[in-house]
Amino acid sequence: MRTLTVQTPSHQYPIFIGHKLIEQADTLLQPYLGKKAAIITNETVAPLYLKQLQTALDRLGVPHFSIILPDGEEYKNWQTLNLIYDGLMQNRAERKTTLIALGGGVIGDMVGFAAATYQRGAPFIQVPTTLLSQVDSSVGGKTAINHPLGKNMIGAFYQPQAVLADLTALQTLPQRELSAGMAEVIKYGALGDAEFFAWLEENMADLMVQHQEKMAEAVYHCCKMKADIVAQDETEQGIRAWLNLGHTFGHAIEAEMGYGVWLHGEAVAAGCVLASRLSQILGKTQQADTDRIATLMEAASLPSAPPVFSFEKWIEHMSHDKKVSSGIMRFVGLEYLGKANITEITDMEILRQTLQPYL
Repeated sequence: MRTLTVQTPSHQYPIFIGHKLIEQADTLLQPYLGKKAAIITNETVAPLYLKQLQTALDRLGVPHFSIILPDGEEYKNWQTLNLIYDGLMQNRAERKTTLIALGGGVIGDMVGFAAATYQRGAPFIQVPTTLLSQVDSSVGGKTAINHPLGKNMIGAFYQPQAVLADLTALQTLPQRELSAGMAEVIKYGALGDAEFFAWLEENMADLMVQHQEKMAEAVYHCCKMKADIVAQDETEQGIRAWLNLGHTFGHAIEAEMGYGVWLHGEAVAAGCVLASRLSQILGKTQQADTDRIATLMEAASLPSAPPVFSFEKWIEHMSHDKKVSSGIMRFVGLEYLGKANITEITDMEILRQTLQPYL
């Protein structure tokens, strides 16, 4: 097991990374649990890991109850969030009841938002079970639900008490979900570590069959990068926005296709290629850089091109992006492969040129 510490101005907490950690949750999480716990998971994860976590809490003598939600990005909304509130109130959860998010990014985001808002703030713990949530969404305290007009538009910055990333859980992931998580892994190399990007190029075949040591190294490296960035910029006033490389284009794809049709990671994969293409048009990256990103995404069984829809639809969706400031669109692009930047785009023709092959 390896441990990282996330240090933000508001809070410090550990990330535990290793195999068979859910079985050890009583030992690892004891210092971070309240006198009562609520486990929130979904219909897919519950049959796989809920009993293990319940048994660990039983060993500690911590009373607990479970809330099981429907599975899918399409359920990341107010209606499902209210199911969490319903369960908390029906079971008389108090302000010090610890909410435990057992699942992927959707569960983690919704439980985090519920924790941030239930009785104005309850403690919560992330137990991410997908690659995407282990390397990205479970770390850093971004919580949210979707709105029909935009992804993650309603939420709060709210840090967990601890993150328990059990790599054994990845073995039950469908291959498509593993690939979706790998998009975020590749994103880290592209935005901030060219050597890591090259390592991924060399090792992607092994990662896709879950070579234990290499997968552990990839998850640790991504969490370390994110922890370092979050420590400098907890509430995304500056460099934390780099973590959104590919996301402005990706969120537009998700909104246009319908949440859940393209997985988040699939949309981010195509979005990262578009972000590099935009940077190329702006005279930053080279065609070879864009090709390397596209090739690596394809090696992870991810799309390297977006679906075809109109330029007007692209602009409509991207104008709702959280990075829009004073009505001006801001994109995370690349200064070069391994270094992100943030660019304001006022000339729509630059975006049209970027998207032209897919219109």
